[in-house]
Amino acid sequence: MAAPTEPGSLTNKMQGAGECVKCHAFTNPPELAGQPYITPAAWQASMMGNAARDPVFWAGVAIAHQDDPAGTADCVRCHVPRAFLSGRQDVIAIDELVADDLTGVDCELCHRLLKDDGTPAGNALYQVDDVLGLDGDVPKRGPWEYEGEPPKHGYLQDSYLGESRACGTCHDVTTGQMRVDAEGQPLGVLFNEQRTYSEWKNSAYAVVGPDFKSCQDCHMPAMENVAGCAEFKTQGLVHATGGRRHDLAGANRRMVEILKGVYGDAGAGDLDDVFFDLAAENIDRTLAAAATLEVTGPAAVDLAQGISGWAVRVTNNTGHKLPSGYSEGRVMWLEVTGVYADAVVYSSGRWLDGMGLEGDAQQRTYIGDAVELASQTRFHLLRNDAWLVDTRIPPKGLKQDLETDPVGERYAILPDKTWANYDDVSYDFAAAEVVDATPDDVGDDMMTLSVRLLYVINTPEYLQFLVDENQSNMAGMTAFELYEGLGSVVPLELASWSQTVPLTGLVPAASGSTGDESGPGTSGVTTTGEVPTTGGGGSTGGAASTSSGESTGGEAGEGGCGCRGGSGAAGLLWGPLLLLGRRSRRGAQARGCSVGVRVRG
Repeated sequence: MAAPTEPGSLTNKMQGAGECVKCHAFTNPPELAGQPYITPAAWQASMMGNAARDPVFWAGVAIAHQDDPAGTADCVRCHVPRAFLSGRQDVIAIDELVADDLTGVDCELCHRLLKDDGTPAGNALYQVDDVLGLDGDVPKRGPWEYEGEPPKHGYLQDSYLGESRACGTCHDVTTGQMRVDAEGQPLGVLFNEQRTYSEWKNSAYAVVGPDFKSCQDCHMPAMENVAGCAEFKTQGLVHATGGRRHDLAGANRRMVEILKGVYGDAGAGDLDDVFFDLAAENIDRTLAAAATLEVTGPAAVDLAQGISGWAVRVTNNTGHKLPSGYSEGRVMWLEVTGVYADAVVYSSGRWLDGMGLEGDAQQRTYIGDAVELASQTRFHLLRNDAWLVDTRIPPKGLKQDLETDPVGERYAILPDKTWANYDDVSYDFAAAEVVDATPDDVGDDMMTLSVRLLYVINTPEYLQFLVDENQSNMAGMTAFELYEGLGSVVPLELASWSQTVPLTGLVPAASGSTGDESGPGTSGVTTTGEVPTTGGGGSTGGAASTSSGESTGGEAGEGGCGCRGGSGAAGLLWGPLLLLGRRSRRGAQARGCSVGVRVRG
């Protein structure tokens, strides 16, 4: 039976990714001008290419090593396979790496990957081909056929790299803790820290038929009649069987921006900015297709009556939970606003700069909240043994399975015995007293109603945790300062909806309140009934801006439209980062960075 490749066991060294990029970096041919780049070198600025550079990863590893020194070898196995295979599986900091390690999950790992049916998917239990071909090198495996001139290196046609199971090698993660239920009773399985591959495998997308889509279909889109290398492109040689773009895009856009500053043209110069920009564009394109909003809003708003039954449905269009993967410090949520005269009258899911989500009573979040149940300790990945809630939206057709089920009462089982891949929410807002901004114009008043699906990776609360809990090194402070260096956090927008409707029930200026009386940010808006004022629950206040970025979380409530989707050798190592300076933990807390509402589903 085959077995995973262990440290120090390879006879034939893995070729450096820099050698591959020499031939596999090229622009699109004229007939594909204006389309996303097909060059395999696009991989290098993706989060797979930067798996070993990610400062948040190293900050987490340091804390995980404090909790379980033997457990972090699996972290290195996945994020830094070259270090692991070279026998340096015990590294816990980026400055312990060598230059070649920094290419993360790179060409040789994937293109020497063997199918190993005897080993369960997950935990990076890869088997690496170590048999020389006729040319004296280990062949590069892939699904392409070659008719005519072969590539300049040894190759072996192998369909496995095109299968979702290959992605599952790393995208299921199980820790050594026995999983328990809410009462602390063992469930008979180890803790399912990540189940992205299993979520796909249990979904409708894994079933051969009209809904089938592999991981690669979304994250490595197929292209017809493309060249595999720069020389073939120059000669006009293409592969009739097609190829795939190496987008490998997820959602961690802010980290791509951070890494561009550290390793791009203005930093160490290890990667050209063009690749980081391409990675960001690929993320934007992926997120735009991830979810759909269907909204039934009021045809008109009477402020004397408020709003009742403003209905929102969020549908997950991905092949896994939305969001999926590593859950610590990640939150997706709905922001709902009603705006008149540039002032927010009604809101839920409001983002507060420097603090995160305000946590109003109706706020709807999508999270996986894991803890060590006995101590209620959060964010310690290798100690987690229970899910308090898992309100992430299931993929279409997700079958019931303890390993991938939602946790909590959010989702229903459909007649076909699968989980709903959507979430329905209804918002109610009480009457509000708002001064008429244009008293001389009768009947011209309008309110803009908006809904946005927003997402953040690495909330301020989690980044502060990485500072406070690290007793090993400065990795937490490094990650914190890199995030802070980008300025204000702006959430990623996955989808949005808006419409403008007639507004009545305004108060004449002589009878209403002034902007100063209403409090900061309300521009003359005052409220009556049960609508909280600014700072009390998020029902009034400034609207969040649109772009990419991060946030933290808060409480989740229950609950004619238009909708759209949201929009050379590596340098060692943290030297460029240390130039940013170090601040004490006390100083970080003094800046208010510990403020962050705990997310509940």
